[in-house]
Amino acid sequence: MSTVGAGDFMAWDGGCLLLGRALAVAPLHAHYAIQVAFGSAPGIRFRPNIETAWTEYESVVISSRQPHTMDATVVPHVAVLFVEPETREGRALRERFRSDGISALPNDALVDVGAALFTTWLEHRNAPATEAAARAVIRQLTGGVGPTVVSDDRILRAIAYINSHLDSTLTLEDVAAEACLSPGRFRHLFVEQTGTALRPYVLWRRFVRAWELILRRQSLSTAAHEAGFADAAHFSRTSVRMFGFPPSALAVDALPMRAGAPGPLAVHVR
Repeated sequence: MSTVGAGDFMAWDGGCLLLGRALAVAPLHAHYAIQVAFGSAPGIRFRPNIETAWTEYESVVISSRQPHTMDATVVPHVAVLFVEPETREGRALRERFRSDGISALPNDALVDVGAALFTTWLEHRNAPATEAAARAVIRQLTGGVGPTVVSDDRILRAIAYINSHLDSTLTLEDVAAEACLSPGRFRHLFVEQTGTALRPYVLWRRFVRAWELILRRQSLSTAAHEAGFADAAHFSRTSVRMFGFPPSALAVDALPMRAGAPGPLAVHVR
């Protein structure tokens, strides 16, 4: 198993960020999330399959489920942002960059915010300031569209219920009852408020919970169980489908970066 990168992982509702240094080429994969990637200097390379020649980019957006492999070993640091397609931000990205496959972003797409993300990360690592800088990148790319803000108390109750019951079976009927709504009305209101349907939202929350537990040095089996996956294999398949590598690829350094925080991660591939 060889190390392909080292850095930090941050996640939020509907998106996440891998930020660090690439040590090897990422293998061919595809995932549900829209991917935005750029280096701290020009030169990252992508290709849709191993038979096609590499193409060099300053920054790139990759559509949902597009197979690709990435070589970021030629740049000092790389930022890889994943945005769920059904969120407000994901829909805005699809509408603004209407193309399938692997597409170069306009040269001015990341003016200031891209450099600011790397500067903030090098100073603060995985602190909230880095997440805020990453969200600023997405906001600029979406033309100012911000994240979905849930304001309906019934949906807020439902979300709190979901997050406190991730280790158990969550049905539409049970969550709708918590919101005091019929399943049909709840389904409509949940999409209206969150930008996504209940099932992918629950899957996303389970995935984020499991990765947070791994970063706190829980075992893969424990993380999968406490996040509500059927087993570690189910969690692994979901991880590969969504991000291109299994959770077993995540290793945390023994020393934390700051008090109370998980250490930097290293991503490996077999």
